[in-house]
Amino acid sequence: MEVQKIKQRFGIIGNTYALNRAIDIAVQVSPTDLSVLITGESGTGKEVFPKIIHQFSSRKHAPYIPVNCGAIPEGTIDSELFGHEKGAFTGALSDRKGYFEVADKGTIFLDEIGELPLSTQVRLLRVLETGEFIKVGSSKVLKTNVRVVAATNVNIPKSVKEGKFREDLFYRLNTVPILMSPLRERKDDIYLLFRKFAQDFAERYRMPPLRLDENAQQLLKNYRWPGNIRQLKNITEQISVIEKERQIGAENLQAYLPASDENLLPAIYSDNKKQEQSFSSEREILYQVLFDMKKDMTDLKKLVFDLMQKSGDASDIQKDSAVLIHKLYKEHEMDLIHNPVEVPNSANITDSHDSDIQDTEVFVEESLSLEDKEIELIRKALEKHKGKRKYAAQDLGISERTLYRKIKEYDIN
Repeated sequence: MEVQKIKQRFGIIGNTYALNRAIDIAVQVSPTDLSVLITGESGTGKEVFPKIIHQFSSRKHAPYIPVNCGAIPEGTIDSELFGHEKGAFTGALSDRKGYFEVADKGTIFLDEIGELPLSTQVRLLRVLETGEFIKVGSSKVLKTNVRVVAATNVNIPKSVKEGKFREDLFYRLNTVPILMSPLRERKDDIYLLFRKFAQDFAERYRMPPLRLDENAQQLLKNYRWPGNIRQLKNITEQISVIEKERQIGAENLQAYLPASDENLLPAIYSDNKKQEQSFSSEREILYQVLFDMKKDMTDLKKLVFDLMQKSGDASDIQKDSAVLIHKLYKEHEMDLIHNPVEVPNSANITDSHDSDIQDTEVFVEESLSLEDKEIELIRKALEKHKGKRKYAAQDLGISERTLYRKIKEYDIN
């Protein structure tokens, strides 16, 4: 059958190569029993292709059952797909046939397949490989002859790497892949779809259809359409109902288009679990401070050792050590030394005595008690914020309640 006739039969609008290629693949694979995986963004019209595959197959007179896997709760999806025995769980008052039993010799369309729980993925894999399944609460193996067509807007290979989707199931489903292009890559189809939707809504609401001037048409084509065909249909309906004028210009159309996100910075993903692990207690923050102190002291030791090995040329010492000295004394806002040490000039460095080196060693040997450092940091934070616990707690990276408990525990005035 010609592609154009298939479009008319299933209400498909568009003439781009990607769309025609997807229809051609669906028709070619229909006579076989191969599994098909349809991928594409949400709203691209993936749900039409399982119907094409079913209608052009030898199973067209058997049941066709679409199932939205993302809309079924995890606790009941096994029962929905494979059925259950009476008393299998609370509320199972009678035996129930699942979709795979009802659709025997027919086709099941599993939409949002990426949302399936891992336990259900194992059951589905067995059906695809052997045609066998077991009802929930039963030990009896049942057989079914079902063609599976799946669809997803999730990046399945990425989910496989993250351990959210079984790799063997992915390859079993992806025997024949069909990719649905987003609407922004089908620019020539956008206005055709708009006219079709405008005509449909004009008939439904008994009003003249919308018309767009050239500027509005160009704006329509250049918009990114993150919601794809579904978003275009929704906006066309809004304009059809709200606007009194049937001739729409670019300015009027712009009012209905949400701000495009193409010039915005990407949203920063925040992993709450990692944050909880990194800052599960204020002690871990203090540990990090101590590690930084240790690193700085190691750098300071290296500086002193270099000074001792120098031939005495003050200019060479200043040149080689200037960056390290600046780091040691300028980098950290939280100064843990009560008497700040000024950066010495080159002459003073050259004339350094062993006593200076011994003072550095004394600093290294001072108490590194975690409790003492904790008290010291809390006091400094309170002094910095003039006793305001809220801001001191924020500076320390702990809650105000925890800070209050520490103040009470250490009897800090």
